[in-house]
Amino acid sequence: MKYIVLLCDGMADLPREDLPGKTPMGTANKPNMDKLAKVSEIGMVKTVADSLKPGSDVANLSVLGYDPSVYYSGRSPLEAGSIGIDMKPTDVSFRCNLVTLSDEEDYAQKTMTDYCAGDISTAEAKELIKFIREKLGNEEFSFYSGVSYRHCLIWDKGTLDIGSLTPPHDITGRKITDYLGVNENGKKLLDMMKKSYVLLKDHPVNKKREEKGLRPANSIWLWGEGVRKELTSFEEKYGLKGAMISAVDLLKGIGKFTGMKVIDVEGATGYIDTNFGGKAKAAIDSLKSGSDFVYIHVEAPDECGHRFETENKVKSIELIDELILGPILKEFEGEKIRVLICPDHPTPLALKTHTNAPVPYLIYDSGRAEKGVDNFCEESAEKTGNYVGAGHTLMERFLKK
Repeated sequence: MKYIVLLCDGMADLPREDLPGKTPMGTANKPNMDKLAKVSEIGMVKTVADSLKPGSDVANLSVLGYDPSVYYSGRSPLEAGSIGIDMKPTDVSFRCNLVTLSDEEDYAQKTMTDYCAGDISTAEAKELIKFIREKLGNEEFSFYSGVSYRHCLIWDKGTLDIGSLTPPHDITGRKITDYLGVNENGKKLLDMMKKSYVLLKDHPVNKKREEKGLRPANSIWLWGEGVRKELTSFEEKYGLKGAMISAVDLLKGIGKFTGMKVIDVEGATGYIDTNFGGKAKAAIDSLKSGSDFVYIHVEAPDECGHRFETENKVKSIELIDELILGPILKEFEGEKIRVLICPDHPTPLALKTHTNAPVPYLIYDSGRAEKGVDNFCEESAEKTGNYVGAGHTLMERFLKK
């Protein structure tokens, strides 16, 4: 038996007037998902408990079968692991976004114009983070570059007691005034954010971007603090050799810490321009060369939700269906496979951020047909009455079905 998880990040949504009362899932032309849905177990799963923040870190740990209340210690340590940072027990890591802020003189009065600085390229971002490292880095604070706008700060002998710094994708279009709630310990972090704006606003990389009509990456934004915590290996936990396929450091870090083979796909971006076909090929090759289990994470629907791109969110689901699921089903036709398809959390277009509402799931087994639904979406999944209240139990349900 080969096991395939197709994790469509942020795919779940709410009915929309511009989609005649449907959701992006309900609207999308996704013949492969809907074909499976007719003979699969369909239901709803609560991936993020009400007591936890609905981040992709918590939600993906949950889908993978790791109870966040036991294993979660913050988002950034998982990303740090992917970048290759060997964190000490006394280190505290932070996600370091490159963002676009408006140009008010008072930092606290600026607006979060863009949480990803116009999807800045990795090459441009690397140059900016190197500059920040030279100007703001020291024995206490170390900056590391990642992919696109996603980077990392390590605080030597730091503390988690910093007050509150909000994920930038939660406050797009809002003044940052109310989201700088650091305490005395966190003032060093806020001071670096303020200094970064002065350093970056006239940097040659940003001047060139502005000349091209692109948004400048004119500030760092720190959030997602955490300390290193070990995860039980996936093979030890479930007896299966696993592989992780994703464009983003967070999922690569989860893959690394759970002992999976982490597969890099050329052209994988985390957005709708990602190499969908390359992810399918990577999954097929991995399953044919010894892996029992692949976790294919696709960030595109989530990014479209954050950016309020309705048409692109629908399109991203269609591309996942056509270019990832289709080739995989064709390759393994007639073989014993089991497929789990679900989002990690909703990213409603109307909110432009995550919620911890339940999400639809599909479990397909090539050896057993079940009474399913015609259209795999939130409404049809809810109507089945199948409900998994603890998200981390879904993986065992999938594997042991």
